[in-house]
Amino acid sequence: MTDAAENLPPGAQLLGREWIGTDESGHAVIRFQAQVAFTNRHGTVQGGFLAAMLDSATGACGLARLSPDLTVVTRSLDTRFLRPAAVGAITARARVIEQTEHDMVVQAELIDAEGITVADATARLRILAKK
Repeated sequence: MTDAAENLPPGAQLLGREWIGTDESGHAVIRFQAQVAFTNRHGTVQGGFLAAMLDSATGACGLARLSPDLTVVTRSLDTRFLRPAAVGAITARARVIEQTEHDMVVQAELIDAEGITVADATARLRILAKK
């Protein structure tokens, strides 16, 4: 899977999504760029943007496991906010933990530039044929 900027959906572009690849443990690695415009009154990244990054990362991870004629949509995203996240690079590590013919469960975590996990989520995805 590649993430050429011109092929990214507008939401992924806004989040500064970049597909890095897979790490030695088989996790999909996706980088996001949190902008100042994403901050709340405390100067940290607002939770909705972190949830959007987790949603994007779990979807990208799921797509990487499927044939090109299939896609995934999010049915649910159970999110935990663990620490405040600063503006800048935020890296997601995601992995498929369960898959059937029609469904997939993907777990992901967001890690800041200091190596601290700031949020994590479990996504339940529906596998569909592309239209």
